[in-house]
Amino acid sequence: MNQYLAITSRGLENLLAEELKQLGAESVQVVHAGVRFKAEQATAYRCCLWTRIASRIILVLSEFNVRDDMDLYLGAAAINWPNYFGSDTRIIVDFNGTNREIRNSQYGAMKVKDAIVDRFTKADLRRPSIDRERPELRIHMRLSGEKGVLGLDMAGSGLHQRGYRSESGKAPLRETHAAALVMKSGWTPEKPLLDPMCGSGTLLIEAALIAADIAPGIKRKRWGFEAIKDFDREGWLEIHAEAKVKARRGPGNVTTKFFGREMDRRVLSIARDNAGRAGVKDLIDFEYGDATQLTCPEGFSEGVILCNPPYGERLGTTPELISLYSELGNRLKLAFAGSTASIYSSSNELLSCLRMRADKQFKLRNGALDCVLKTYLITAGGVKHVEGEAEGRLEEAEVAPDFANRLKKNITKLSKWAKKEGLECYRLYDADLPNYNAAIDKYKDYLVIQEYAAPKSVPEETARRRLMDIMRATIQVTGVENNKVILKVRERQKGKSQYQKLSSAERHMVVNEYGVDLKVNLYDYLDTGLFLDHKVTRRLLGQMAAGKDFLNLFAYTGSATCHAACGGAKSTTTVDMSNTYLRWAQENMELNGQVGRQHQFVQADCLQWLQEADGEFDLIFIDPPTFSNSKRMKQSFDVQRDHIMLLENLKRMLRPNGEIVFSNNKRHFKMDFEKLEALGLQAKNISDKTLPMDFSRNKQIHNCWIITHKEG
Repeated sequence: MNQYLAITSRGLENLLAEELKQLGAESVQVVHAGVRFKAEQATAYRCCLWTRIASRIILVLSEFNVRDDMDLYLGAAAINWPNYFGSDTRIIVDFNGTNREIRNSQYGAMKVKDAIVDRFTKADLRRPSIDRERPELRIHMRLSGEKGVLGLDMAGSGLHQRGYRSESGKAPLRETHAAALVMKSGWTPEKPLLDPMCGSGTLLIEAALIAADIAPGIKRKRWGFEAIKDFDREGWLEIHAEAKVKARRGPGNVTTKFFGREMDRRVLSIARDNAGRAGVKDLIDFEYGDATQLTCPEGFSEGVILCNPPYGERLGTTPELISLYSELGNRLKLAFAGSTASIYSSSNELLSCLRMRADKQFKLRNGALDCVLKTYLITAGGVKHVEGEAEGRLEEAEVAPDFANRLKKNITKLSKWAKKEGLECYRLYDADLPNYNAAIDKYKDYLVIQEYAAPKSVPEETARRRLMDIMRATIQVTGVENNKVILKVRERQKGKSQYQKLSSAERHMVVNEYGVDLKVNLYDYLDTGLFLDHKVTRRLLGQMAAGKDFLNLFAYTGSATCHAACGGAKSTTTVDMSNTYLRWAQENMELNGQVGRQHQFVQADCLQWLQEADGEFDLIFIDPPTFSNSKRMKQSFDVQRDHIMLLENLKRMLRPNGEIVFSNNKRHFKMDFEKLEALGLQAKNISDKTLPMDFSRNKQIHNCWIITHKEG
């Protein structure tokens, strides 16, 4: 009787132990990410063929302490390798784990390989060849701390490779992982099974294989144990033949119904092909279907719904996923009372959108992700049907009622104001409530939710849950389509550029502000190309600019220039360090028909340009960053420290009756009136006049001044 190690994912050890006992294994012992057991050779073959959960089964040849590379070499060299395979066997060494001295798995594999080869050459035998592409036998070394286990891989490749799946959808589950989820879902072969987002069909196929009593390894062409010298061919052929008979007869004995629904027709076709190769195609009813419109199929009564919906690791997909999970929960409660649902996800927040209380949960990692399978007993209690719906839907309980009520009040107040003002974009909510720390901006029929980084005192899980509640409640209150909700996470800026790029998808739309058309990008940058708190300032510039030469410094996307030009400016000069934003500014001007040589665009470091420029202007707008240490600038900039230096240079360019509109976003900014007077300039604070209604709560969002030559 030999010693074996069956390897599996963390969390599946006990499930695998029970499976191996049923297959005849003895002395079964659970270890970290695996199960140790003893078995006769025929039982080991049967375990390889029939295990649905193990990823590998290793014939253990030796266990030894590994403090350093010499211990590793000597431990491997102590095994009489020619007893197990011949010189003509193509081999490869798999090495898993590291310790304090052996920090590289490739190095560890090389030391084991050297020991094997040396054992052959010292016995005057030809050395076996190393074949990374098509090895006949895999040597497996597992290192945990100073404990090493060395043996032969009985399968030769991962046992999840059943042979039926040639193609997959996005983020497919491994077959072994899928089988474990089926076993933990509460499904038994007598119950119907439905996967409303079946992808390439793996969950359903694994369940159908169980129901039909088909060995998961029946399609494999080669096994590692066939290359071991004591391979019992006759015994193996007998075990395999018995499994083939079961695989041929099994599907005909199945009365269980399996249902798969999938929105991607290409992936649905792959699922059908996979089921065909697995021998269970006739057992599964695959149909095109949207999980958010899920209905109970005929023949499904008090069965099990099992699915692995997308998790939304990318934040940009989260609003759509909130809607997906929420509507899936609605459909389950509406159409599947009396059934059980098991949903597998890495996001507890998304699972909470189902609005159901879990009866059981099972933690299981999927690769690097911590995931959980939650099982729900679906009841009809508390379900309210909305009248007038042809197919019926549920009246969803209000999420985050405090936040939702505030948002409703803001919408009522601000939508009327915006319509009267002629605004297609404005702020709906700006961290009004301390527990819901986000800003929500409306751009036509789109919403941009910007989360501010939570204080360190707020646990990360709490912050994530609150953000999820903000998104869910916003979709619920506004009724906006979920694909028109964009989520961004913003940390409060501390000197770094506020124009951080997120992607390069370049998705734009045009909005109108006080009669001026402006291009915005809601997706690809933290900021959209339009600072909404400055809308009144821009309108003021348009009113002041008629017949004047206008200068816009730190111009960003040139929205202020557009207002000045549309207000009748004789000429405009737009200066910014970024070519990207200057091109954007030109496009904004073209949208409004403002083209010609009288409109100049200058790519330059504004601070350096100010020191060297010699033009004169009637109206100057400058909205510098609070702080900047950009590598493209020759010096750092602090608006509090350096504003007098700015104004000294601007005075040189300001005509006698000219005006400077000076704005910045530094909280508690203090104008240095004494030095300003020494320059021969005077300032009038107009911050309260430039604060729009949608920013009325945040008095310090910006401060704004009109600066002129000192009278007399």
